[in-house]
Amino acid sequence: QLQASGGGLVQTGGSLRLSCRVSGIRFSQFAVAWHREAPGKRREFVATVFNNGQTDYADSVRGRFTISRDNTKSTVYLQMDSLTPEDTGLYSCNTAYNSNVYGQGTLVTVSS
Repeated sequence: QLQASGGGLVQTGGSLRLSCRVSGIRFSQFAVAWHREAPGKRREFVATVFNNGQTDYADSVRGRFTISRDNTKSTVYLQMDSLTPEDTGLYSCNTAYNSNVYGQGTLVTVSS
């Protein structure tokens, strides 16, 4: 099960911190990724953190977003800074255990 939270309304240049709590699997063994779906667009990859702590980012967010994980809490975080209206969307997470399952997501709205 994946439970995303932390979304909201923020102005351009603001920050948000999203959380994705994972249950039902051995969390520390799997990579976890964030994706987003903007209105009228397809879901796109945002960032991932592997079980060894390595990270990867989409070019559009590199340098502004930071993904991290806390294996003691089975939670992955996405710190989002310098937000722009182009970052608006429904943010959801999935795991390498079952990449087809995304959870309900959390809505991020960035106003200009």
